[in-house]
Amino acid sequence: QVQLVESGGGSVQAGGSLRLSCAASGSIFSINGMGWIRQTPGKQRELVATISASGSTNYADSVKGRFTISRDNAKNTVYLQMNSLKPEDTAVYYCNADVRAGENRYLNNYWGQGTQVTVSS
Repeated sequence: QVQLVESGGGSVQAGGSLRLSCAASGSIFSINGMGWIRQTPGKQRELVATISASGSTNYADSVKGRFTISRDNAKNTVYLQMNSLKPEDTAVYYCNADVRAGENRYLNNYWGQGTQVTVSS
């Protein structure tokens, strides 16, 4: 069994910064892509950023230049550095990862529990 545990959410004023972390634990053999998705009530989920096992990154247009995704493969952890935050960044942020785990090393997709980010104007 694999668990993704997020941390680092909170409340901040517009223009501020937050850093989210997501640590994967369990019988992990390897982790492929990792990413962050956010959800606002009444809106569709938005893929914020992704990072491959080799470090290639992609960002939603709405966060380009403000957010940076990174990972520490030794710690099975992905980060999201969020700068110049705007009220429209307010959402629950979920970590997501494709993980090979267990005796059979099957590839499965896992989600964290979500962490709230609130940006006030």
